[in-house]
Amino acid sequence: MTRLVVATRNRGKLDEIRAILASLPVEVASLADYPELEPIEEDGATFEANAVKKALHVAASTGHLTLADDSGIEVDALDGAPGVHSARFAGPEATDEANNAKLLELMAAVPDAERTARFRCVVAIATPEGHLEAAEGACEGLVARRERGDKGFGYDPLFFVPEYGMTFGELPEGIKNAISHRGRALAAARNALEALLAKEA
Repeated sequence: MTRLVVATRNRGKLDEIRAILASLPVEVASLADYPELEPIEEDGATFEANAVKKALHVAASTGHLTLADDSGIEVDALDGAPGVHSARFAGPEATDEANNAKLLELMAAVPDAERTARFRCVVAIATPEGHLEAAEGACEGLVARRERGDKGFGYDPLFFVPEYGMTFGELPEGIKNAISHRGRALAAARNALEALLAKEA
């Protein structure tokens, strides 16, 4: 079975990607399986730049087909912030709790109608030889006034999806993975991923 390395140490993200790709004939590994690899500085100005950098570096370093994503929340009232800085919004070593607390604080005075936001994700798939494919997905929603639900990770408890009346932290996994930014990006990348897997088989 072909090994696919997911270029992350984020367990929540890895579990989500594993679930979305469950029907593919791949052995999914992560950076936790390659402790010798140095952390990759995500210094790109866009989600795509960071995803591409991670995918190419890890594929070349491990010798395996690699999938990397970069994602975050863009809040309209904050001019698109935190965006590519989502994971480090409250500081370099910020926890999910600290990031959520900062977002709630900044949004405290924003009226409900102006709390629009979206999750955006870019997925990049790279071969050890440097072949690259990329795809993007997004999901529109609102920033809730308090955390709701204990599912997911990151900003999920604050990202409210009006058509379901729930946050990502409350939605059942199957629904979230079908409509999420990451689910949509992986769906858009699926044909390219299947073609690369067929070549490696």
